[in-house]
Amino acid sequence: MHLSSVQNIFLLTLHQCRYMALLVVSVVCYIGSFAFSGLLFHWFTPSGQDCGLNMFFIVSTLILVFVFAIVALHPKVNGSLLPASVIGLYCTYLCYSGLSSEPRDYECNGLHNHSKAMSTGSLTLGLCTTILSVVYSAVRAGSSATVLSAPDSPRAGADKPLLPFSKADEEETKDVPKPVTYSYSFFHLIFSLASMYSAMLLTGWSTSVGESGKLVDVGWPSVWVRIATQWATAGLFIWSLVAPLLFPDREF
Repeated sequence: MHLSSVQNIFLLTLHQCRYMALLVVSVVCYIGSFAFSGLLFHWFTPSGQDCGLNMFFIVSTLILVFVFAIVALHPKVNGSLLPASVIGLYCTYLCYSGLSSEPRDYECNGLHNHSKAMSTGSLTLGLCTTILSVVYSAVRAGSSATVLSAPDSPRAGADKPLLPFSKADEEETKDVPKPVTYSYSFFHLIFSLASMYSAMLLTGWSTSVGESGKLVDVGWPSVWVRIATQWATAGLFIWSLVAPLLFPDREF
């Protein structure tokens, strides 16, 4: 009886420590988002300049961070504060990435004196993120459900029995070549899109002129690609939270 009480106390303490760790990480992410946003105001909205577009990007990012927290903490939403804080921090980084890609002769770009270093760092991080995303997508393509599987793949044949009925059936199945568990077209589509995206990063979307043309991934197309990525990320995250409420009969 004493041993059982000790185990219960240990499990309760472990449970509380886990929640405290989640809370601490979430708070750190939110503090990082707000501090990063303050730096964005300092760098990309210099006094004496009309920087309404940059102001819009930064303020909308802060609004998204608050919306993530409100939606995730709603009683009817099965969400968590930790993913909301991490996505908020990532959206803040995407905002910085977009603003730092503005042309170096733009008066609202406060990083023009560090253009080469910032451009190289942003490019390296962007390429690493792209490679990791492609690898993850390729792995998911090989283990996803019937939507991304080939029609004759084992995952697509949900109505087939998992085990053969007899040894004769087992011998017969050994001689039949097994199809791949992913779609060839989807697999190659992922890599082709990633290759095109990486090429456009290196060529500056074929629109860079002047001083910006000597830098990598600098120009207004790069800015809008980053901002559009932020909006798409925010939309997908919010949809993942509210979709079960809107369609309770479906599985997500």
